[in-house]
Order: sequence, then structure tokens, then C-alpha cells
Amino acid sequence: MAEPSFDPMALPPDNSCPFCNIAQTYPSFPPEQPPAPDSPELDPSKLAPASFVVLSTPMLMAFLDIMPLSHGHLLLCPRSHKPKLSDVSPQEAAELGSYLRILSKALSQTTGVYDWNVVQNNGAAAAQVVNHVHYHLIPRPEIRASGKFRESFTMFGRGQREDLDDDEAIELAAKLRANIAAVLEQESRKGKL
Repeated sequence: MAEPSFDPMALPPDNSCPFCNIAQTYPSFPPEQPPAPDSPELDPSKLAPASFVVLSTPMLMAFLDIMPLSHGHLLLCPRSHKPKLSDVSPQEAAELGSYLRILSKALSQTTGVYDWNVVQNNGAAAAQVVNHVHYHLIPRPEIRASGKFRESFTMFGRGQREDLDDDEAIELAAKLRANIAAVLEQESRKGKL
């Protein structure tokens, strides 16, 4: 991915924005070689509530949703504070799009769920809760087969949500980072003999 360039439209970090706080707290790392799961770089308790980072480039971040709609629910956002999708730079838009595909593959491999939603809300009337542009990647397991009839998969960020379990999240985030690296490795070998 390209290194970030100066963006004259970038807003300063918003200290009241939880996503800006995550971006300021966790340094970037090469997605092809993520830090070890017990690395102090990835310590989820650096912030409250805990943050489980799965991808951290100089331009964007992905982390587990603290109130997931389903197991593996991820958020992907630019590091810089941009309230809506129309505010991101062309470079941010390109990297977000590229990583949506990569995260989708890694998320399916990690959860074993091969149906998912990608949702992006713009503004309060569109159910955007955090005023920082972000995409939701939400695995959609077949609930009739699982017997979990109480699960809610209502679209656009509305539905029954439960707090993320920290111990499960540590393990899940580590698996996601490993699968992101594996997807990138597989793709780097495509077309090579």
C-alpha cells in the first residue's frame, strides 16, 4: 500500500472521538508481519474500553467492534478524523477499498462464516453512532442451523448487541492478524511461477 501523503483536508484528531484515540494509541505495523499477540504494541488495555486491533497501517486501522452484532464484527476506518465517507481523501478511499476485500477474506477464514455484510453509515439519520467514517464487516452465520434464534442481524448497525468478551477477543484478534498476513502472502505469490 502507498505511504500516506499530506492531506490538506485532514481534520486534527478529535480527542472525544474513540476512533481517533485508538489511532493515536496504536502505532502502525506491517500487515504482512504483525506483532506477536503478547506484544506491548497491541496491548488492548491501553484504552478503556479495550481495543483489539487487527490491522494498523500508516493510513487506516481495523479493530473488533466492542458491541458486535456477530462473532468477528470488525470496524475499518482511516486514522485521520473524517466524519463521513465524502470527507476521505482519494488515497484513503483506495486503501479502504483494498483492505475491505482483504479483511473480508481473512474474516471468513477466521470465523468459518462465508456470508457477511459490509455496512457504512453517514450521519446520525443513517445510524452512524461514532462521528468518524468507518465500515462494518459483519459475519452473517446461518442462525437457523446454529439454533441461535435470538441473534439479531438487523442491518445498518441496529439490532441486539452484546459486549465483546475480552478473553475471546484477544484470541480472535490474533487469528485475524495471522489470516490477514496469510491472505497478503497468498496474493503476493499470485502470478508467480
